[in-house]
Amino acid sequence: MDHKRSQRGGVQVIPRPNSWRLGNPSPWSVLTEKKIEIKHIVKALSERSPSGIRGRTPTGEERDAAVLVGIYDDNDPHLILTRRSPNLTSHRHEVSFPGGRVEDEDIDLWTTACRESNEEIGIRTDELSPLGRLDPIVTVGSKSLIHPFVTILPERPDLELNHSEVEKILYVSLRELLLDEVWREEEWQLPNGWVSITFFELEDDTVWGATALMIRQLLTLSLGVSDDLGRFPKEEFQDEREI
Repeated sequence: MDHKRSQRGGVQVIPRPNSWRLGNPSPWSVLTEKKIEIKHIVKALSERSPSGIRGRTPTGEERDAAVLVGIYDDNDPHLILTRRSPNLTSHRHEVSFPGGRVEDEDIDLWTTACRESNEEIGIRTDELSPLGRLDPIVTVGSKSLIHPFVTILPERPDLELNHSEVEKILYVSLRELLLDEVWREEEWQLPNGWVSITFFELEDDTVWGATALMIRQLLTLSLGVSDDLGRFPKEEFQDEREI
């Protein structure tokens, strides 16, 4: 019987420019022990508010969006990620957290994250509450300002994906994300200068862009290590819809 051999990296097209170079080791490469437990996440993220904006400089034209960074414990903290459907008009096969853009009926950003996550993967959010927030991120292609909400799930949830939006649900352990062979940073030369791009090379999938930045911050905060990746100060933005 033939078995498909898994490999690190996914099928999505990475729009790498002609001029690029390898970046730095991971912020946690200096640690002798790389281990994160749920208690570390709770301590680092409990009631945390954003301290600034990551990614590109916001223009004020971005639309608000919110995602659910759901974490459950299975002998090791795991994240719930999705691989976007190949039938979508943009970002095909890309790995992301469940979520989407704010709709008029949403009373706040947390409501957006819960509603969109329920629509995409069928997760029950009525008994969930936000632990804390990662910093918002400006995306380029979708022109969104994404607000990530971290929540602790009591167990691995039973999920049902929406095939029109999601190709696959991924359950990714933080232990894997901390492996040296999973980390990759590149520096791309773009019209506005050199930009740092974070990658996590999973088996058969690549996490990069805004989602990788969210994971990067989650890991650095939980490990208690500093990250010199630039961010824009909190006073330069203000949420229109707070939780």
